[in-house]
Amino acid sequence: MFFASSVSSSVLPARRSSTLLAACLFSAAILPSLASAAIIPPGTQLAAKQELVRNNGSEVETLDPNVAESVPANNVTRDLFEGLTAVRSDGETVPGVAEKWEMKDSTTWIFHLRKNAKWSNGETVTAGDFVFSAQRLVDPKTASPYANTYGMFLLNGTEIVAGKKPVASLGVTAIDANTLQIRTPYPVPFLPDLMTNTNFGPINKAAMEKNGKDWTKPGKLVSNGAFMLKDWQVNNRLVLAKNPNYWNAGYVQLNQVTYLPIEDENTDVKQYESGGNDWVYQLPSGTFARYKQEYPNEMRAAPMLGLRYYSFNNKDPLLKDVRVRKALSMVIDRDILAQRVTADGQIPAYGVIVKGVKGADVNAYDWASWPMAKRVEEAKKLLAEAGVKPGTKLQFAMNTSEYHKKMAIFAASEWKSKLGLDTDIQAMEFKVLLKKRHDGDYQIARNGWVADYNDASTFLTLVQCGSEQNDNQACNPKADALMREASNSTDPATRLKLQTEAGKVAMEDYPMLPLLQYTLVRLVKSYVGGYSTKNPMDHYRSEDLYIIKH
Repeated sequence: MFFASSVSSSVLPARRSSTLLAACLFSAAILPSLASAAIIPPGTQLAAKQELVRNNGSEVETLDPNVAESVPANNVTRDLFEGLTAVRSDGETVPGVAEKWEMKDSTTWIFHLRKNAKWSNGETVTAGDFVFSAQRLVDPKTASPYANTYGMFLLNGTEIVAGKKPVASLGVTAIDANTLQIRTPYPVPFLPDLMTNTNFGPINKAAMEKNGKDWTKPGKLVSNGAFMLKDWQVNNRLVLAKNPNYWNAGYVQLNQVTYLPIEDENTDVKQYESGGNDWVYQLPSGTFARYKQEYPNEMRAAPMLGLRYYSFNNKDPLLKDVRVRKALSMVIDRDILAQRVTADGQIPAYGVIVKGVKGADVNAYDWASWPMAKRVEEAKKLLAEAGVKPGTKLQFAMNTSEYHKKMAIFAASEWKSKLGLDTDIQAMEFKVLLKKRHDGDYQIARNGWVADYNDASTFLTLVQCGSEQNDNQACNPKADALMREASNSTDPATRLKLQTEAGKVAMEDYPMLPLLQYTLVRLVKSYVGGYSTKNPMDHYRSEDLYIIKH
């Protein structure tokens, strides 16, 4: 998932012992206690006014769950739409609309829907609503940026996206109004985790067809999550109100949630300090120590399964030469970047796989341990061999953000001082950057990825041939073959080895420039209850949160 100013998702399947896994998942799914929202410690006094204001980092590009791709958009759709499963604030997968599920065989899952699941208009949520949404997700007419990324996990999904099979052939069917069957082309043991993503959530077909392109606007959007859309003032605020028809409404404490689209981190903090914001999206770079001292009880810092990187347009006349891409990557001192520029506990990254992710080992370039002088010497040789002369200009695209501006200025200074290259930095709105990356209308662009589930395949999608999330316009057939081989393996050790090798082989082409593993640092008011730092994907549902008396 693409991160905004400080973002979702993955494609490659995984396999392991299905019998044991199915038993474990089934037993976890049938515990109703896991589904309860807003777990409030005994003795906690709640505030009379249960309203939360949080910054979201940027304006959302859409509220259509099938096509939402950025972290900001998914933060909101996670409140509006509930999928078969969901993620609690502590990162655990819990039942959503589905109260339980089981694996019928290695490629067939049965999800049993709650009979009291309702839409915000009072209508009952049915299995057919999930079928409609899944088919719409992979329908080429929808042009979802997640069509192939997620469609690959559904039987016939890839073929439908390619226009080779009809949408009706998708392996998602309603057995009856409360029973959904999902068939996969290979065993996907993490399917319940995958279903937490609202790209798979239900859509009210009648409301969408009635309102046409305006179906996601206030007064027209029919949602099934804990909240419904109250107001949306573009580039100002987006307001959600508690959904009285939500099946678990009795446990939802917040009556209103306001999302602010502030991209400038300093403005974000000022709003926070003035009382206009309860939740900072991300602190400005280099301010962690200061704010930790000023607000020790409000500092929230936690490592994430996320990667900060720069995309190289591998089809660009200058960057199509791997020697140029390698040289640009070699001279970036990631230790200085982490310790002095961002200065918020992030970890230097030299590959596409981050620490803590399952299904692959972290690997790095051999030169990562070289002295910088040796790296610069080698990089200069590579540029000379490629015919690139000092004074050559690079074009760098980023979204408006002081945080990313500082990172970009640092990278530009590294390329200038060590290689003699000039960089033209261009800032734009996040949604404009998204389009430029997808269209290949850039040379070098800021990028970021946060896992949608804990498996290495979520990161390998960034370098997979033909993936919508591969903005680098790159393809390594050998790496792709290893990914496919991993998907067909039922042995966890073999799969881990293959995905590790796939990541290494793909990165030998230098399709992208990995920089840092995310550590998300923000300020959250001490009276915001339910916030957990044990959430490596930064997925928070507002229904898990509450305001403590203060």
